[in-house]
Amino acid sequence: MESSSARSNVSEGNHLGYARSTSMDSTGPPLASRSGSMLSRRSSRQGSRGSISLSRDMGDSILSSMRHSLQSADQLLGDIDSSVLAQLIESGRVLSPEGDVDEDTVRISEHHKIGPLPDDAIKQNSNKFASAPASSAETKDTTISNVLADSSTKVEPYKLSLRLDYAAYMIHLAVFGFFGVFTRYGLQKLFGPDCLALTSDQSPLYPDLPSNMLGSFLMGWFGIIFKADIRYISDHLIVGITTGYMGSLTTFSGWNQKMVGLSSKGHWVYAIAGVVLGMFIVNESITIGAETGERLRSLILKYIREKSLIGHKYDWEHWRVDTRTKQFVILSVMIILMSFFWILSIVLTVVKMHSLADGAVLWMGCSVAPPGVWLRWYLARLNGQGIGKQRSLKWLPIGTLVANVLAAGIMAILAVTSKAVHTERSTTIISGIQLGFLGCLSTVSTFAAEVYTMRRSGQIARAFVYAASTFLLSFVLGTLVYSVPVWEKHYK
Repeated sequence: MESSSARSNVSEGNHLGYARSTSMDSTGPPLASRSGSMLSRRSSRQGSRGSISLSRDMGDSILSSMRHSLQSADQLLGDIDSSVLAQLIESGRVLSPEGDVDEDTVRISEHHKIGPLPDDAIKQNSNKFASAPASSAETKDTTISNVLADSSTKVEPYKLSLRLDYAAYMIHLAVFGFFGVFTRYGLQKLFGPDCLALTSDQSPLYPDLPSNMLGSFLMGWFGIIFKADIRYISDHLIVGITTGYMGSLTTFSGWNQKMVGLSSKGHWVYAIAGVVLGMFIVNESITIGAETGERLRSLILKYIREKSLIGHKYDWEHWRVDTRTKQFVILSVMIILMSFFWILSIVLTVVKMHSLADGAVLWMGCSVAPPGVWLRWYLARLNGQGIGKQRSLKWLPIGTLVANVLAAGIMAILAVTSKAVHTERSTTIISGIQLGFLGCLSTVSTFAAEVYTMRRSGQIARAFVYAASTFLLSFVLGTLVYSVPVWEKHYK
């Protein structure tokens, strides 16, 4: 009779636990507290009736489950630490029928502690995790647009077909790539010898330093802090801004070539100072960008909450590109912009090149900029894939490293070719290719963001190895390709 009574009590207790667990999900913490206290009293009564051994068995089972969960969590975080850090900010979108997710779309998880973490990388480690918190400012609010949103009213956004989606990314990259080249060229002229005279080819303050500073600062804003918010509006938009604009605004190949040029003239101190000082400046730029961006975002959230208290509502869904009409309208506008800029650039290149007028380098650069952006975007999918069959060094951003070193090598080849041919027309064409194609193929903003994330995650040694490898490989390659022929042929 006692065993029968005990089984009856246990069955009834389990039923109560299930019912009250369901109530906790719908009513929140107050009811959870009451349910917990009632269950405690229930277990006390059961203990007085001889079911203590059953409670111990349940406790052992719970502790075992907790230990197993902690071990699984440690393994998950360990995997993220080794491979996900290499897949931040910028990556190629692997479009396949299996539905792979773009590595460029990044969720930020407490960026002051562990840095940005891509959504798809978390999904690859555990299907139980749908997404990560967006930033340290998003531990309570996922995105600005979700502050007042009700998750129960959200509708699944319209998705483009596979080919159209891929084309939309490429079109956005091309359009924002044009803007990046325009901005970089303008900053070169503004801070160069002909205007403010703050940068030059003969000093550690190389001509592309202002654009690298600005691009790294903006990466802290749009590539780290506001990325989840912009991504909520449009995936194509955030890829265009980070990979297209900021990746084209900054250039690693131009930076490396200026330092190689200084060393070829015997100015080794200037060359080393340009590398060290330049790296320090871009690191500080992205750090300041992340800090100011987080502060600005917190002010925006505070303003929205204050307005919501007085009944003012923000229709964030109105801005979201989530319907068929919006998708095709935006795509049509971007196609028109890309066609306009590209055709204009080609026409002006032909006109300016015929007379070798001012601006020929700019328009030549714009004509060859889109292929550079697309190639960098394609190479970025190598990030986090590792090397060889064993996929070793998964933490190393192979795609970004290959893009920067490849661009630096081609830049050196074109530079020595310009020295050998030495005609005004050939120099203009080569300078345009260096400005556009190679300037967009290489990037400093993504490189700085990757180093920043490794440092924030406590991987100081990896950050140093990655940065040193990028500079050493690029500089040695540039020296072999450019400096050695210059020394042997005595080019001026």
